[in-house]
Amino acid sequence: MNDEVASIADQDTPTAAPVDATSGGRPTSPDAALPWVVRFAPLVPERGVVLDVAAGGGRHTRWLAAQGWRVVAVDRDTSALLDLVDPPGVHDGRTTDAAADVEVVEADLEEGPWPFPDRRFDGIMVTNYLHRPLLPTLVASVAPGGVLIYQTYARGHERYGRPTNPDWLLRPGELLEAVRGRLRVVAYEDLTTDQPARVQRIAAVAEE
Repeated sequence: MNDEVASIADQDTPTAAPVDATSGGRPTSPDAALPWVVRFAPLVPERGVVLDVAAGGGRHTRWLAAQGWRVVAVDRDTSALLDLVDPPGVHDGRTTDAAADVEVVEADLEEGPWPFPDRRFDGIMVTNYLHRPLLPTLVASVAPGGVLIYQTYARGHERYGRPTNPDWLLRPGELLEAVRGRLRVVAYEDLTTDQPARVQRIAAVAEE
């Protein structure tokens, strides 16, 4: 049983893939997409372009591309994503696999400039990553009709394990404040799980 839960969901919330709150929304396999992502990804327009922020090993990039979305994966280290793109000089670095239309961008999101100043995305996915100065940019980068799907650790998680640095832990209601007046909240949760872990997550759309 969760000992603390705050949640918001509107009537348009997708229900095909409910999140297991007791697991903190974690997948059963470390390579599987988070249930929160799976649940709300259908809000991304068909064949839309999704930005996977701090893509890491690419678990969400691979899952999203396999579902038919075009994906831009950005990270400061893209070595784990090299299998997703063609050899240098071929098709401008884009994959030719029909099941995966992926663009990989290597950029330091914390020390360097925002690598997409002139682009907006039909979906933006952020999981287990927080760099507060980036929050307004992420919100502003959601295209009309697009969705921001975000899940990461929150204040209180330091009691249970890493991360413990408050710079990497969301404050209560911080995701709600980040989208206030800019995006419409479809669903929001701030909860402590049985694992235990303290997580905060949101799905919010940009009105057309």
